[in-house]
Amino acid sequence: MELRKRNYYVERPLLNQEQLEELGCLTSATETHQWRTWFQCSYTRARALLLQHLPVLAWLPRYPVRDWLLGDLLAGLSVAIMQLPQGLAYALLAGLPPVFGLYSSFYPVFIYFLFGTSRHISVGTFAVMSVMVGSVTESLAPDEDFLQAENATVDEEARDAARVQLTATLSVLVGLFQVGLGLVHFGFVVTYLSEPLVRGYTTAASIQVFVSQLKYVFGLQLSSRSGPLSLIYTVLEVCWKLPQSVVGTVVTALVAGVVLVLVKLLNDKLQRHLPLPLPGELLTLIGATGISYGVGLKHRFGVDVVGNIPAGLVPPVAPSPQLFASLVGYAFTIAVVGFAIAISLGKIFALRHGYRVDSNQELVALGLSNLVGGFFRCFPVSCSMSRSLVQESTGGNTQVAGAVSSLFILIIIVKLGELFQDLPKAVLAAVIIVNLKGMLKQFTDICSLWKANRVDLLIWLVTFVATILLNLDLGLAVAVVFSLLLVVFRTQLPRYSVLGQVPDTDIYRDVAEYSEAREVPGVKIFRSSATMYFANAELYSDALKQRCGVDVDHLISRKKKLVKKQEQKLKRLKKLQKQAGASKDTSVSIEVNSSTRDMESNNMEDSKAEGEGSAMSCRDGGAHACPERKATDLPAQVSTGNELEDMAASGQEGAKAPDVTTLKALGLPQPHFHSLVLDLGALSFVDTVCLKSLKNIFRDFREIEVEVYMAACHTPVVAQLEAGHFFDASITKQHLFASVHDAVLFALQHPRSSPASPVLMTKL
Repeated sequence: MELRKRNYYVERPLLNQEQLEELGCLTSATETHQWRTWFQCSYTRARALLLQHLPVLAWLPRYPVRDWLLGDLLAGLSVAIMQLPQGLAYALLAGLPPVFGLYSSFYPVFIYFLFGTSRHISVGTFAVMSVMVGSVTESLAPDEDFLQAENATVDEEARDAARVQLTATLSVLVGLFQVGLGLVHFGFVVTYLSEPLVRGYTTAASIQVFVSQLKYVFGLQLSSRSGPLSLIYTVLEVCWKLPQSVVGTVVTALVAGVVLVLVKLLNDKLQRHLPLPLPGELLTLIGATGISYGVGLKHRFGVDVVGNIPAGLVPPVAPSPQLFASLVGYAFTIAVVGFAIAISLGKIFALRHGYRVDSNQELVALGLSNLVGGFFRCFPVSCSMSRSLVQESTGGNTQVAGAVSSLFILIIIVKLGELFQDLPKAVLAAVIIVNLKGMLKQFTDICSLWKANRVDLLIWLVTFVATILLNLDLGLAVAVVFSLLLVVFRTQLPRYSVLGQVPDTDIYRDVAEYSEAREVPGVKIFRSSATMYFANAELYSDALKQRCGVDVDHLISRKKKLVKKQEQKLKRLKKLQKQAGASKDTSVSIEVNSSTRDMESNNMEDSKAEGEGSAMSCRDGGAHACPERKATDLPAQVSTGNELEDMAASGQEGAKAPDVTTLKALGLPQPHFHSLVLDLGALSFVDTVCLKSLKNIFRDFREIEVEVYMAACHTPVVAQLEAGHFFDASITKQHLFASVHDAVLFALQHPRSSPASPVLMTKL
């Protein structure tokens, strides 16, 4: 469909910044001090704060029991069925006895039910968090520290006690970090973790999880490793010790893995016909436990089992302050990663179902979950992607589903936990590996990002490689630093454009992209696609001078040299003029009179000595004066004095000239434009380096007789220009225009130093 051409005419004056502020009645925004409201107390404020920090009081009284309760009960039961095997399995990832995975599936979940704002995420054990905790336990409490001297075996009881104390203290520190950051509204920290970074990180973490479970799949005893290249060394050690694998353990893991995969495929096929997905993990655990107990897999085939699972809850234990110094770095990293994963999933479900998630309150809720859980010997938790999807797909509407799942786990802890003592660890390893399918699918991001955005692909790859090679904590730090440096690098190399006018419009576009856009005669318009600040200010100036087609620096240098030569010549002339003026009335007149008298009295002597006198005259006056020298000729000093007078007179005439420092007077080439317009619409802020660069641009282009104008500045940028004392006697708000079109029209009406330019016929 073709657009019908219409001519629109809008009559208004050209507006610079001063006129725009006067016409629009710009008023300075009143400064508000937020801290003044912090100490105000009222019933409304107290109630609002209570509902903000305890959201369950806001939504639970309005809970529609008839509509949502059944869905939440079914969703809670489904999540609990998944939570049980995952809790037992992820405890092994953290290097702890399986029962502590059950504790971590109960206390934090119930706390989040009270303080969380997301209705669909399932808080609890998560593979990435567990493997991060496992790297801490293996680093600070390795097996080598608990070897018994008599038989060189590991004292597992002492090791587990030390690791439990370590992870509980770590959980308390993680909770303190998250609560503190949430209270100071530091939830925006997650914005530094872009989606490609998080997906690359979780993909690398899934590889870490997979490798960490190989020792349970093959029944191997591996050395505890942590730090850079630990993953590579672990894979090499597994390959080296493969001949020592326990056949019964390998068969158990393979059978459990095949059963889990078949159940998941069956769920996908029958998804529309089943009200609830088949609990593959739970059925596998029950079946494996029964077979292990009946056949005696541990005693007959050497298959390692879970072992003792104490019944009942444990009393709270205070954390160990002595461990704070060694755990603070790990705690901050785990706190940020856990929150990033939780808030990412929370916002996805919130957008899908039309409600809002408060990132700061989510940080507080997750922090309280870890803080309280740490006192009950839990390890740090986050939310699980697979359980969250199950909670949503089975009809979950609120965190009532989470409360139901936590109560189901409580029943297992109190009464049913000891039934899983004969559960093979290889089955738990199979559960973990099969559940990694979702994160391992993220390798397809490489193809999609290659087509969509290769810079994001670079972030994904760097994050993945750094996490694989440097471990989870250092890998995250490298990924964040690289991502931020890449942002800086991209702002350092924005797209610079010379703009031209689209015919019969007041729209200006890049002449390299729009073939019909034409540069305005006598006016150069320049634009950058990014804001100008300390990192790219110099590049902005260089690009501007390059795109203008004039070697500004070279032209200024030549002009300064010629002006300096003129100044030196004028100084020399003035000096000679002073010397000539001092001797004009005395020495010159005396020499003239004495020479005349001598020539009159000694005429005969001169005629007698004509040959000798002629030779002497030739030496004094030059070859051309020798044949015709007369008695009336003046000496050389007189002619020199006359020359000085002429040179001084010419110097005075030059000084009285209108302007001998212009490019035309100096014989230098003039730019083909008389005005420069800087489109500053992309400027979001200015710093001191930006201010200096803009002033230098004004100075340099005025030096080559080009007037500079600015256009399209936002009001906050104008305020920053004023605060930075950018405007002065030479640069005023009259050089700043409301739009590029206003600046162009003004430049055409007021050319600085060029003949009358052709008027731009523009239809506004």
